[in-house]
Amino acid sequence: MKTFTTATLLAGIFALSGCASTGNITPQYVPPSTYQNYNCQALGQEYTRVNRYVEAARNEQSTLSASGVGVGVSAGRWGISPNISFGLGKSNNTKARDAKLSRLYGERDAIVQSARIQRCSFANGIKIYGE
Repeated sequence: MKTFTTATLLAGIFALSGCASTGNITPQYVPPSTYQNYNCQALGQEYTRVNRYVEAARNEQSTLSASGVGVGVSAGRWGISPNISFGLGKSNNTKARDAKLSRLYGERDAIVQSARIQRCSFANGIKIYGE
């Protein structure tokens, strides 16, 4: 009974550690002057386009990664037999996705800042990082 409780506790700890979040992604700085030649209509279209890229990047799935190969011997009902196991699973390495999101968030903030300078109506009520 004690080994069952210990095994259950360890399984719970591993399950919870797999759900840990990566935290907030800070936007890269993109100067609003990048978009100074855009009019309000072009800024609105660019804002919509960047938001589509943000949503696509958020929904990217992690890739499969190999974590190792195990070779062993097991004993069971049918006797002793060799076994080979392959460790495959989802990669928790999201650095590339986070870098892409950071750049996109920076572009989106620069678009909003440029739209505010030009007093574009679509930028009313849109918050940027740090507000």
